[in-house]
Amino acid sequence: MKKNIYLELLYLFFLGVFSSLSLPPFNYFIINFLTFSLLFIFLFKKNSYQKFNFFLYGWAFGFGYFISNIYWISISLTFDENFKALIPLSLILIPAFLAIFYGILTYLFAILRLKKIVSSFFLFSLLFGIVEFLRGSILTGFPWNLIAFSFSNHPELLSIMSIIGTFGFNLFCISLFVSPSIFVLRDGRKDLIVCVLFLILPILFYMYGTIYEKKFLKIEETNNNFTIRTIGSNINLDRFYRDVDPTLIINELIKISEPDSSKNIFFLWPEGIIPDIYQNEFVQYQYLFKDHFNSNHLLGLGINKQSYDQSGVKFFNSFSIYDNNLNLLNSYDKINLVPFGEFLPFEKILRKIGLKNLTNNYQSYSKGQKREAIQVNWELFSFKILPLICYEIIYSGRLYSDQNFDYIINVSEDGWFGSSIGPKQHFVHSIFRAIESGKYVIRSANNGMAAIVNPIGNIEGQVDFGKNGYVDFEKSRKFSPTVFSKYGNKIFLLIILLYIFLIFSFNRIKNE
Repeated sequence: MKKNIYLELLYLFFLGVFSSLSLPPFNYFIINFLTFSLLFIFLFKKNSYQKFNFFLYGWAFGFGYFISNIYWISISLTFDENFKALIPLSLILIPAFLAIFYGILTYLFAILRLKKIVSSFFLFSLLFGIVEFLRGSILTGFPWNLIAFSFSNHPELLSIMSIIGTFGFNLFCISLFVSPSIFVLRDGRKDLIVCVLFLILPILFYMYGTIYEKKFLKIEETNNNFTIRTIGSNINLDRFYRDVDPTLIINELIKISEPDSSKNIFFLWPEGIIPDIYQNEFVQYQYLFKDHFNSNHLLGLGINKQSYDQSGVKFFNSFSIYDNNLNLLNSYDKINLVPFGEFLPFEKILRKIGLKNLTNNYQSYSKGQKREAIQVNWELFSFKILPLICYEIIYSGRLYSDQNFDYIINVSEDGWFGSSIGPKQHFVHSIFRAIESGKYVIRSANNGMAAIVNPIGNIEGQVDFGKNGYVDFEKSRKFSPTVFSKYGNKIFLLIILLYIFLIFSFNRIKNE
């Protein structure tokens, strides 16, 4: 008996591993029709008298899935000797923790077990979709590598997210990939009809996306009276650990930026690109900009901020805007901090055993108070941006309450992922946020991918991974706010209610 369950768990583990091939940068989404259908068939046919086994089934699938697609998290631990001993643990423990969510969904599937095939199909899809939403929300939330990312290079299909958002689309994707199992298990004509309908839905979504794209392209493209020049750089992360002279980094970035004194340019540099300089100290390096920047130029970049209050010194990961003389014009303090990367949970205890957060040599960053759009008004510049620092781009439906801004600006340092698939996965989130919001996303990254993504998810310009360069944002189309940008994940709640209705409805219908 024990031998059988070990074989079952191994089988489900490899189904999870193979499912990872559907994610960026591979995007072999076709494999999910096999893996998810086999998972559902396995669960549906299994006797449910041993409920805990069902938890193990889901956990095994999730463990295989996550261990093969987020292994790159451990690369960040290689930069600090204090963390290297934790690399084997992180390789196992993080996927093992995330797999618990999948174990919960299969356990609930066994508890709520339904005999009807289609009702069980909707129940499984619903539980999976809700669990994925919870994974992206509880604690700090980690909505990374949702099943929906399988279609990240098919913007026509993704366009439906302008209405239903990422989690709504993710729920649909789960149903789509499981739908072939209905054909295998069918017990009547109505089962077959549901299977066919779900296989037709992608065609309808694609048609919607095509119309949506034509609508966008019909809007007249206008020339901006300014240029946003987003920088992609390939500066080694060792600068934080080897006392690299900040002037070398600044000069390299100025060289990559290729300032033009005759153009109005807002230069966008990556997150935390310059070592050992605080926001208020940056002005000391004004002399490096003197011969390259003039009053036509502004600079936005991620830089650490230091402030004092009654409790002592605080540190923030900030996005700051400077004029050509490096006078600070405006800034935003990051709200969504990365556990262990930017803040250390139970810091007082863990610091006693030598642990600290990875991205600096001092205490944890503090959270900013509120994310608000920044109005850029300077000389001929006039536009409004929503700043997102690195990790903040991954969240759906909780980035803003006021959609009155022009562009989403994202600055990132992807060197923590090494040369793995991590930077490519991180970049894909920009496509999803652009479609959901109906806004241009302008991204600057070091050791990652800098790009301009338009409101329908097309990449209008890109600096490839491992390259130095820039992309200019000079023309744009004014797109109307999306349905999702108005209502957010309230739409996901409506889809949940629809699935509950379908579960009860099909559970009452007799097959013919």
